[in-house]
Amino acid sequence: MSVYKRGQVYWYKFLFQGQVIRDSAKTNSKTVAKEAERARRRELELGINRIGKRERTPLFPVAAKDWIEAKIGKSESTLRNYRQYVESLTVEFKDRLVCDIDISDIRALQRKRLKEGLGPRSVNYEIGVLRQILRTFRLWHTLSEDVDWLKERRDVGKALTAEDEDRLYAASAASRSPALLPLFALSLDGGLRASEAKMLRRKDLILEWRDGKIAKGQLIVAKSKTDAGSGRRIPLTRRACAVLTLWLSKFPEAQPEGFVFPSHQIGFAGDCCGPLVYSVDFDRPMGEWKSAWYTALRQTGLKYRWHDLRHTFITRLLENPNNSEETVRSLAGHVSRKMMEHYSHIRREAKEAAIEGLDTRDQSPEISKRWAQNWAQSKRDADGEAEKVLDFIGATRRIRTDDLLITNQLLYRLS
Repeated sequence: MSVYKRGQVYWYKFLFQGQVIRDSAKTNSKTVAKEAERARRRELELGINRIGKRERTPLFPVAAKDWIEAKIGKSESTLRNYRQYVESLTVEFKDRLVCDIDISDIRALQRKRLKEGLGPRSVNYEIGVLRQILRTFRLWHTLSEDVDWLKERRDVGKALTAEDEDRLYAASAASRSPALLPLFALSLDGGLRASEAKMLRRKDLILEWRDGKIAKGQLIVAKSKTDAGSGRRIPLTRRACAVLTLWLSKFPEAQPEGFVFPSHQIGFAGDCCGPLVYSVDFDRPMGEWKSAWYTALRQTGLKYRWHDLRHTFITRLLENPNNSEETVRSLAGHVSRKMMEHYSHIRREAKEAAIEGLDTRDQSPEISKRWAQNWAQSKRDADGEAEKVLDFIGATRRIRTDDLLITNQLLYRLS
């Protein structure tokens, strides 16, 4: 061990594993320099023996903050969800160490969230975020077997009634967000998912203009959550053409690569205080419009999810007996028959009507009567043949047996 002074600062120097270790202690105290040398030597000894440095377990808010900051590369929507649940979890465990969270805390949190009115899916999502944070500190494996995940609903949603559709259409048209109405029309009349509508670009629209209006057209879903959904073409309804004409007229300077629903800000100006679109960035898609959607729902007093618009689109396609499943699948972007069967419950009435059609097929009374007589005669002939067989083998007419040996013997005698 060697401590020496250079100028006003002490240095230390020692030999470790045949290598000279020399460094400044950055102090003018010889005692502190000796302690620095001992600490450096111990650090090297622990490292070469693969003994990890024990770290203090942090408080949950610190651990949650470090975890969310490490989520590099996640989409903005995913990060937004993570931040939301990290915030709610921090409120619950703000004074707790990460290692102090046990199964009773998780169960209490589940009961509390259900009492607050949250659905099983939201509760499971929050527990899932907690699981990822605890996994960072190798603490989840001791709890995983005891966690009871809530059963989530797997139904596909509900379709809008005609009356509810009119009310929501009017509320969307009156929304402070001018993008809500065209988004509503494309989702309801085109079956677009929220992510598909958000990533739609001007070059994906094939439009036919007449007198400054869109007369007809179709859109191409360039990017979808499924391979079958990507690249599908959806013709536009007259309503979709009308609302798109109004929306696209707000951006005459848009280029083909620009987003149909670009990032923008909304303000209000003029005597009528109408919405004014400004700070438009065609290179970035707009953010979420769920707040505007929920505002429209509160105004109408209805309860629908945004995905219910797509469900309504598929429901109406399937209710039309002229639409084959392949046609519906090509428009909706489904991949497998299993996914199609997910929606097929709405065809129950159509299937029942088809079976009833077999019973009420167009037949004259004479044909029906003749068919019934033929069936009765064949039944009597079959019964007569059965009686002859029983008489031949000397069996009673009430014999009932499942013994294969007896049966085989009787057949052998008949042969």
